[in-house]
Parts: sequence; C-alpha cells; structure tokens
Amino acid sequence: MAIPRPKPAYFLAISVVFAVTSVFALRANNQHMIELRNIVYAADKDNKDVVTPLRNLQAYVTSHMNTNLNAGPTPVYPPIQLKYSYERLVRAQGDAVAAANAKLYTAAQAFCEQQNSTDVSGRNRIPCIEQYVQQHNPQKLTQIPDALYKFAFVSPKWSPDLAGWSIVISILSGLAFIITLIRNRLFHKD
Repeated sequence: MAIPRPKPAYFLAISVVFAVTSVFALRANNQHMIELRNIVYAADKDNKDVVTPLRNLQAYVTSHMNTNLNAGPTPVYPPIQLKYSYERLVRAQGDAVAAANAKLYTAAQAFCEQQNSTDVSGRNRIPCIEQYVQQHNPQKLTQIPDALYKFAFVSPKWSPDLAGWSIVISILSGLAFIITLIRNRLFHKD
C-alpha cells in the first residue's frame, strides 16, 4: 500500500499562511518595542525611575526580531538618550557648586572683615578675600560624561518567538513546495 504524496498546493498554502503570520508578528514586535521606548522617554521626562523601564526595553529588544531602535532616514545615535535626566544632573551639580562657592566667599568676607576691621572702604579686603578663596580651593564644575545617559541595544537577526518560528516554517514549507512541484513535474504525478 503506497502512502499518498502531498500535493504542492498544500505546502504553498502553509508557506503563505506562515509568511503572513510572520509579518504580523514582526509588526507586533516592533510596536511593543515602541511602547517600551515611549515608557522610558516618559519616565525620563517626568523624573521617575528610568532604570526599570530601560531594563525592560533592553531585555525585549535583545530577544526579539524587528526591534531596531534606530528610526527614520537620519537616526540619532545612540537612539536612547536620557536628555532630561542628564540635564537635571548637570543643573543639580551647578547649583551645588554655586552654593558651595557662595558659602566660601561669605566665609572669606567674614574672615577678612575680622582681619581688617578698621578698613572702612574695603580696599584692603579684596586681596585678602582672593587669597582666602585660593587657599580653600573653590569648587569647579566637572564635566559629566553624557555617554552614561545614552543607550543602544542590538536586535537579533532571528529570535525563537512567533515571528522567528513563522519565518522558519514559511521557508521550509516554501522549499517543500518547490521540491514537491519539481518531483511531480519530473515524474508526471499530481
């Protein structure tokens, strides 16, 4: 008893169904990545915890196909930049340095007034204040590396999710269609 051979149309139908499935799955992967990216941007803008959303985005992008963060003809690199967090840190550092230096100048002025209490015009206090400030090292702004607030994650070429397996099944079904079609043409069987 001979086993009936499958017709090429069956493999073609399977290939088309899984190709369409893979297109929708790839689109869903990309849309979910965009949602996660927007959560990171919103947390950054609203001064909320950005670490957890950033980790969620990284985990998703690095484990799913079609989740490339670069978008548009001239994308910004790296694509994730925590602009607001960086600006807040720079502003806080500037405020802290300004406050510390104001306190230093106030202390210098008080010290020099005590040293030259008879000087009414204050002319002799200026060199005293300058010397006091130099001896006590005023704080200076240090450059904060902005690279600490920029991120890029790499999307895999293939992932074992619905999109990845749909592509594999679609390709294998397409190959089976071609092989079955050639076999039937060569042996004149339907």
